[in-house]
Amino acid sequence: MPSSSATPVPVPIPDRVAVLIGRQLPPHILQAEIAAENAVYNLRLCRSPEYREAREYCLSELAAANKILAAYNPRLIVKAGGRS
Repeated sequence: MPSSSATPVPVPIPDRVAVLIGRQLPPHILQAEIAAENAVYNLRLCRSPEYREAREYCLSELAAANKILAAYNPRLIVKAGGRS
């Protein structure tokens, strides 16, 4: 029996299912989700101190996208470490 402290294993979603889910969301929510995922990806690239300004820009892009996502559904918020 697995312990309650075990982290859940992510289950891959087939492409056709992802397309069906995406069709139910408004276009501006899909754009915000894409922008948030891109900001998180770019944030991971900006680890060195000389990329401080780029890191701040990525964080502002992530915050703007999360504001749109949270207004639609708070469970869609994207964190820098992955989905919440």
